[in-house]
Amino acid sequence: MADSLANRLSRRERQIMDVLYQLGEATAAEVQERLPEPPSYSAVRAMLRILEDKGHIRHHEDGPRYVFAPVVARDTAQRSAVKHLLRTFFDGSVEDAMAALLDGAERKLSRDEIDRMSQLIEQRKREGR
Repeated sequence: MADSLANRLSRRERQIMDVLYQLGEATAAEVQERLPEPPSYSAVRAMLRILEDKGHIRHHEDGPRYVFAPVVARDTAQRSAVKHLLRTFFDGSVEDAMAALLDGAERKLSRDEIDRMSQLIEQRKREGR
């Protein structure tokens, strides 16, 4: 299921998932009010139904309202998306992906960001991975 999160969402579905991850859970109206250039309420309901059919979200009833929430935790979905990105565009190479990210950065990295990345690399070296 997690792999499908990486590659089976439209732009609008990803926006809806972002709203649900930010809020934890939300009604269709709450999702609609947080979307850029929001579609109609019925369109949001339809997209939520599609996301539920795809297995990305679930709902529970709160009185007359349906409340929607992601099925997979955000960090799990992020890891799945990164794995998919690595396989699809970088033939599994973390080095090539990191080089592309650093070359394509729209802003200069801060000293703290560079230090944190260096610490992560050193930790992986110590762990032998």
